[in-house]
Amino acid sequence: MAEYRIEHDSMGEVQVPADRYWGAQTQRSYENFKIGVEKMPAEIIRAFAVLKKAAATANHGLGKLDERRCALICRVCDEILSGRLEGHFPLAVWQTGSGTQSNMNVNEVVANRGNELAGEKLLHPNDHVNMSQSSNDTFPTAMHIAAATGLEDRLLPSLEALSAVLKRLEEENADVVKSGRTHLQDAVPITLGQEISGWRSSLERDAALIRSALPPLHELALGGTAVGTGLNAPKGFDTAVAQAVSGLTGKPFVTAPNKFHALTSKDELVFAHGALKALAADLMKMANDVRWLASGPRCGLGEIHIPENEPGSSIMPGKVNPTQCEAVTMAAVQVMANDVAVGMAASQGNFELNVFMPVCIHNFLQSVRLLADCMDSFRIHCVQGITPNREKCRENLHNSLMLVTALNPYIGYENAAETAKLAYAEGISLREACVKLGFLTPEKFDEVFHPEEMV
Repeated sequence: MAEYRIEHDSMGEVQVPADRYWGAQTQRSYENFKIGVEKMPAEIIRAFAVLKKAAATANHGLGKLDERRCALICRVCDEILSGRLEGHFPLAVWQTGSGTQSNMNVNEVVANRGNELAGEKLLHPNDHVNMSQSSNDTFPTAMHIAAATGLEDRLLPSLEALSAVLKRLEEENADVVKSGRTHLQDAVPITLGQEISGWRSSLERDAALIRSALPPLHELALGGTAVGTGLNAPKGFDTAVAQAVSGLTGKPFVTAPNKFHALTSKDELVFAHGALKALAADLMKMANDVRWLASGPRCGLGEIHIPENEPGSSIMPGKVNPTQCEAVTMAAVQVMANDVAVGMAASQGNFELNVFMPVCIHNFLQSVRLLADCMDSFRIHCVQGITPNREKCRENLHNSLMLVTALNPYIGYENAAETAKLAYAEGISLREACVKLGFLTPEKFDEVFHPEEMV
C-alpha cells in the first residue's frame, strides 16, 4: 500500500498520508504551522460535526442538496461524534486566526470518508460539505456550540455535585461552634456549618452567573457566510440550520439576529468566561480556607480533618499535604490567566471578522475542562471526606480573645478592649481579666458570657 496519495486544491497537488482522510488544504496547514503542541480542541471538532450535519439537513430541506449526499455527510458526521475518526484532525491551534484550515480539515475528512463509503466520488469538500457556509461563520458557530455544550453538560453538573456535598457538610456541622477569623486574626464565633454555607452559596451564585451567560452563546453565526451578508446561502438557511443544530443537541440554539456582530464580536465568550473567572476565584478562596483549617497536624489551625491520599514529602516521613487544594488553586490561576487571553483575543475584531478565534476558544474550553475536572477531583478526594476536629475547635474557641465582644453590651467597647489587652498581656482568661479590672463580678461574668450562643 502506498505511503502517500496525491490530493489537489486550488493551489495544486499535495502529498497526503494514504491512511488519513484529510486533503490538500489540511496538509498544507499541517506542514506550515508546526507551532506548539496544542491541537484544535476535540470539542470544536465535535461541534463542527454537529453543524455540518445540520447544514446538510438544512440544505436538503431547502432543495440545495440531494438526499444521497445529505445522508453521506450525516453518516460521516455521526462517525466523528462517536469518536471513530480520531487522528484525522491534526491541526494546531496556532493557525489562521479565522480557523479556516480546521473548517477545511472537517470538510475534507467528511468528503473523503463519505466518498469511501459511497464507493464513488460524490462529495466535494467545498461544494457539498461546505455548502451555504464560510469558515467565517462556521468557526464562530462551532465556538458557541462547544462553549454552551461544555458549560451545560460538563461544568454545571460538576459544580452542582460539589455544591450538594457542601450542603451535606453544612447540615452535619451545624452544631460545631468555632472561632471565626477576619484579616487572618481571631474574630467572633461561627459554626463550621455557617462557614461551609458561605462556600456553598458562592458556588450556587457562580452557577447562576454561568447560566445567565448561556442565552447569548445559544445565538449562532451560521448563515452569515463570509462577511455577514449571507452571500451564497439560500433564504431561510440561517433559521433552518439553527433549528437543526438545536434538534441535534437538545439545546435552544437560534440564529443570531445580526450576523455582522456574530462574525466579528466575541463578547458572549468574554462574558461567559468572566463567570468562569468568578468561579475560579471562589474555588481558590474555598480551597485556601480548607487547607488553612486543616493545617497542622499539630502546629497549625487543625480544626478540620481532610483525607490523606498520598505521602507528602520525599524527605520528611509521615508528612501528608493538602494536595487536592493545591491542584484546585493552580487550576484557578490558569483560568484567571486564560481570562486575559480570551479578552485580548476578543478585542481583535478588525472590520468584518475576528481573527483570534482559535486561541480564544482554546483558552475558553481549557478553562471549562480544568474547572470541571478539578471540582470533581476536589469533591471525590477531599471535600466529601472532611470531618471536624471538635476538640480543637472548642479549644481555639475558648482561647479566642474576641469572645470579649459578647461583653460590649455590659461593660462597653473600651472596657472590653482593655479586658482583652490585659488577658493577652498577662496570659490570663477573659474572665480573670474582667474581674481583675473590676468591670464585672465573677457571677455576672458567668451569667452573660456564653460563647456557644454567640453564633
